[in-house]
Amino acid sequence: MDMIIELLKVFVTGGLICVIGQILIDKTKLTPARILVIFVTLGVVFTFLGIYAPIVEFGKSGATVPISGFGYSLAKGVMQEVDQIGFLGIFTGGVKACSAGISAAIIFGFLAALFAKPTIK
Repeated sequence: MDMIIELLKVFVTGGLICVIGQILIDKTKLTPARILVIFVTLGVVFTFLGIYAPIVEFGKSGATVPISGFGYSLAKGVMQEVDQIGFLGIFTGGVKACSAGISAAIIFGFLAALFAKPTIK
C-alpha cells in the first residue's frame, strides 16, 4: 500500500508540472523553447529559495525528471561545490552534478539521429 501512495505522489507531482507547462503552451504565446528556459530557471530559483527541495522530498522523481528538475540539479550541484571548494564551484558544480544527464542526452541524440535520418527543412 505504501508503494502505491509513493507512486501516486510521483505521478501527481510530475503531472502538475506538466499541466503547468501545457497551460503555458495553450494560453500564452510563449514558444516551447522559452517555456523550457522558464522551467529550468524556476528550478534554479526555487532551489536557491529552498522551495524545490520539499517538492522533491514529496514527489521524488516526479519533481526531478521534468526539466525543472534539471535546474534543481544544477543549483544543488553549484551549492555543494561552492561549499567544498569555494568560488570556483560556481563554474564547476552544475556541470559535475548534471554530467550524466548531459552525456546521456548527447549519446541518445546521436543514436536517434543515426536511425531517424534527419533532414534540414
